[in-house]
Order: sequence, then C-alpha cells, then structure tokens
Amino acid sequence: MSRFKFTAGPWNCNEGVEAFGPGVRPEVDIEAKFKKFAEIGMSGVQFHDDDAVPDMNNMTEKQIIDYAKDMKATLDKYGLVAEFVAPRLWMDPHTTDGGFTSNSKEDYEFAMWRAHRSIDIANAMGAKNIVLWLAREGTLCAESKDPVQKIGQLIDSIDDMLTYDDKIKVLIESKPNEPIDRSYCGTIGHVMAVSAASKDPKRVGAVLESAHAILAGLDPAHEMAFALKFGKLGSVHLNDQNGCRYDQDKSFGVESLRGAFNQIKVLMDNNYGANGEMVGIDVKAMRTQKPEDQYRHLQNSIRIATELEKKVERFDKEFQAQCIAERNYEKLEMYVMELLMGIV
Repeated sequence: MSRFKFTAGPWNCNEGVEAFGPGVRPEVDIEAKFKKFAEIGMSGVQFHDDDAVPDMNNMTEKQIIDYAKDMKATLDKYGLVAEFVAPRLWMDPHTTDGGFTSNSKEDYEFAMWRAHRSIDIANAMGAKNIVLWLAREGTLCAESKDPVQKIGQLIDSIDDMLTYDDKIKVLIESKPNEPIDRSYCGTIGHVMAVSAASKDPKRVGAVLESAHAILAGLDPAHEMAFALKFGKLGSVHLNDQNGCRYDQDKSFGVESLRGAFNQIKVLMDNNYGANGEMVGIDVKAMRTQKPEDQYRHLQNSIRIATELEKKVERFDKEFQAQCIAERNYEKLEMYVMELLMGIV
C-alpha cells in the first residue's frame, strides 16, 4: 500500500484527442470516471473549473456554486475529494492571447471572473488549492507584450485572488513552452520569484509536473527539491517524457526509471504528504488503447510509484554514506542500478 494519496483529472481518461488526430474512444461519463478512480485506489480528483461546472460561462454565480455542490456530492458518493480547482483559461476564445497577461482589458476581466468563480467552486467542493497552469501567459511574438509589465500584471492577478479569499492557496504549475514558446513561469525558480513578489508568499506555491521539468531541460527531482526546500511544493504531477518533444504525459517511470526513483526518493526523504499534499498522476492513454482497458496507464503509474517506494525504503543509507566518504560515486551509482534491477 502506498504512503501517498493519488489523484487524477477527468482529462486523464479521454477519447485520445490530440493535436495530430481526433478521438479514437467513446466519451466516458464523469461519474463513471469517479467510480473507476475509486476502484483503482485514487483518493481524489483534480478539476478544471469547467470540469466541475460545465457551461459555467452561461450561468449565474449562484448556479455555479449550486452545481459545484452537486458535483461534491457525487465525489462523496465514491469517497473521493477535490484536490484543487484550476481556471481553464487557455480553451476560451477570450484568452487566445493569454488571460492574466492579455493585452485586452475585456479579456483580462474575463480571466479574473473565471479565477474568482474557480475559488467559489473550490470552496463549494471543499478544496483549498487553486492551480494556475499559465498556458498562454507569455507570447508567441516577443514584441507583442512588454514582459516586465506583464509579469507585474500576473503578480497583481494573483494578489487579487489572495484578496478575494483569505484562505485559499494559489499553486503555479510551471511549464517552459507549449502552447506558447515564451512562458513567463517556465520553471520552479520562476514560480518562487513570483511567489516572493506576491502579497502573501506563504499562500503562493508550486506544482511540479515531471514532463514539464524535462521539457525545460531540468531534472524533475531537483525541481521538486528546490520547491521543498522553500516549503512551496503544494502538489506534484507524476508522468514521463521522451526528451524535448511535445508534452507527452507518458506513464510515470516508463522512459526513465532511475529518474522516477529519484522523484519518489526526494518526496519520501522530505516527508511530502505529511501536510495533506497529494500526488497527481497526470498521464494520457496511448491512442492505440482499447476502451475496455483505458485506465491501465493510471494503474501502471500508481504501481510503478508504489514499487519505487519499496525501493526507496530499501535504499542503504549507510552504504551511501560510505561511498560518499570514499568519493566513490561510480560504486554508489552501480548500487542504485542494482537496486532498480532487483539484483540487491
């Protein structure tokens, strides 16, 4: 049994739609997803605002809150909780040029409306985390925005959210590129700087997704470590990535088992989860996967994470210290590989 509480989003069981092709599997009802998540050992669900409240743009604030309460009742039915709510700004026509960093006053106001409604939804569903994946907060055309001014606008937007509700935490999910190529929060370091500049840094933290760190040419475990050192790691999204390609969201550990081991190790060594933090499994099923077995990528990821927990528990720290004292890192490295291969 894992020491971690795992979560996934409704989007992690999808029809296989991608930038290069249409869906290949039938759509699954959201309650059916909840039921299956509970069966495979999930503790909670991640939500975009319009996952929780579809068609929210055409609803009153009261209707939005009432709908969110009904969604929470459905979660309760399966013993699940809402880990966070994230405003899905990048999919709306208002935010084709970004939301919090838009050049349009009208579009900026829409982004803040969605941010406020996301907080309302989170409160109705018992979640205290608002996740910002700043998908279009940056630019494809460098000269179209003043980056200094727009980064300030982003910080002002976060301050507005913190003022709107004095109990929520804002967690920024860093990503260096895609769908834009110049992101204002590409790494955990960028997130830490924005947090420090906010009105209440204690309530602004980070989400680290494995694949996003790899896309930035960084080690996911070290990005986690950086956030952990500053007490800022509010959530992690485990997956894998085959180099600097498009964001692949492969099952956790399937490309780099050693990299996955070190992610689990840094989380365990620093008691991640002790304050209620959860572990997101943000993976996509291959398009070749048949509908009757379309949750296997989630199950595989949980199993790999859980098996790696056992490897971390068996990790010989005395032998590690001996290798360090001898400065024999080749010896230590081979020990790690033997551990992962089941030789020791």
